[in-house]
Amino acid sequence: MTSHDDLLRLEVRDVEVQVLTGVYSEETHLPQPLRISVAADVAARDRFAPDTPLSHSKNYLDLKHAITDAIPKDRHFTLIESVADHIIETLFLQDRRVERVEVGIVKLAVSTGGESIGITMVRHRR
Repeated sequence: MTSHDDLLRLEVRDVEVQVLTGVYSEETHLPQPLRISVAADVAARDRFAPDTPLSHSKNYLDLKHAITDAIPKDRHFTLIESVADHIIETLFLQDRRVERVEVGIVKLAVSTGGESIGITMVRHRR
C-alpha cells in the first residue's frame, strides 16, 4: 500500500482486560488491568454501496476479539510490548488484507493521578 492509496481504518478503543504482565515480582503473579486500543488499516480499493456485504470489509469485532479472546489467560508477558505484538500478529494471521496495525496499551495499575502510562506500537505487514 502506498501513501496515496485509499484505506479503511477499523478501530476499537479503550477495552479493559486483565493480562498476566510485568517485570517486577509484585507484578508477575496476578493479572494487571490494561486498557487496549487497536486500529487496523485495510486497503479500500472499492466503494462501499449501501448493500455491500460484510465480506467486502473486515469485521471490527475481530479487533475486539484479538484483545479479549486471543491473549492467553495463563501466559505471562514480561513486557506490554509483547502483548501488543501478540495482538498485531493475531490480526495479520486472521486476514491477509490487513496492511497495518496500531496497538495502544495503558497500564492502569501504574497510574497514580489519572494519567495514561503505556505504549503505542505500529507494525506494517511485511
